[in-house]
Amino acid sequence: MKIGLFCLVDPFTTFEHQIQRVKELGFKCADVTDSHNGGSLGVAGHFSSSVSLDSNPFDIKRMFDKYGIEIATVCAHASLLDPVHPARYGTNELMKAIKMASAMGIKYIVTSDMEPETGWIMKQSYENQVYSVAEKLYEPLRLAKDYGVEILLEPHGPLTDTAKGIKDIMAMLDDAPELGFNMDTGNSWLGGTDPVELAKELKDKIRHIHWKDLGEKWVEMRGKQFGCGFSDIAIGDGVIDIAGVCEVVKDLDIEHSTLELVGTAETLQKSVQYLRSCGV
Repeated sequence: MKIGLFCLVDPFTTFEHQIQRVKELGFKCADVTDSHNGGSLGVAGHFSSSVSLDSNPFDIKRMFDKYGIEIATVCAHASLLDPVHPARYGTNELMKAIKMASAMGIKYIVTSDMEPETGWIMKQSYENQVYSVAEKLYEPLRLAKDYGVEILLEPHGPLTDTAKGIKDIMAMLDDAPELGFNMDTGNSWLGGTDPVELAKELKDKIRHIHWKDLGEKWVEMRGKQFGCGFSDIAIGDGVIDIAGVCEVVKDLDIEHSTLELVGTAETLQKSVQYLRSCGV
């Protein structure tokens, strides 16, 4: 399993700068980490590393190739629980991400439910919450099938932080083979789930992994907060049973995984060494 890095190493810098830093830090693969529709003032001003879903995908691929970095996934984290709104990342963006990934020869895009912005959906029944997510994925999955791409659900919200939520979303979508699972060790733990048990329950659906560990300061927020973003400690230095997750996934045929860390080169390399010591 190759261990890569998110393209968000240095804040307020360009996407190409991020890829260059990934290479300088000794990694061979990375995700297309952030994306947007249309144009972006931040990108034009050279202080944002986001990629336009309307750009020429071959330009993005050439940029990665320039630095010898493989693209692991296209991240397309959406607000799948919130009501549809033109300003919210949702079905439209997922379908663009699928086309971008296919053009670049990338197999997976990663998405999730995220913590709702409005709170409205959390007043609805559990069944309606599952429907809200599944309905927004229906057409993207049809497109993904035609383009030879898979959509990976990541634990990052009230539904996807649980095995039941993920399985119920998949069931409502007739267990489409184009819908897989991106294991995230930090997000699932923070949401109150045991990452080891989650990995066991969804083992046959895991296609990619986001690695992060969390320190003691996060314990009081466990089960109260969804998502996580980035960790500032090395893998193995926190409270999450990373070794247990490694034991579950180490025999899977997973080509890429990604560190979701911020820190020094030493922190990143220590994380890689720990994961290697655990058999991945």
